[in-house]
Amino acid sequence: MRLGPYRAIAVLVAVMLPAPALSHGGGLDDLGCHHNRKQGGYQCHRGPLAGQAFSSKAEALETLGKSKGQRAVPPEGGRLLQR
Repeated sequence: MRLGPYRAIAVLVAVMLPAPALSHGGGLDDLGCHHNRKQGGYQCHRGPLAGQAFSSKAEALETLGKSKGQRAVPPEGGRLLQR
């Protein structure tokens, strides 16, 4: 089966264009943060600490004025996850 020149060009363009990267919201804890395994530390993307990075979750909790035994405030519109 032979493709016409316009169809062949369209197929080449479609194959050569990069597909958009898809992100996901998984892996965040009740503070909207996660442990960065590659670079180390604890990064926050949502909630009251969004945009901040810490050396540990304990440091993030101290910043919020919480002790380790207390429950954290859930992110806006979110809920606390029980594990």
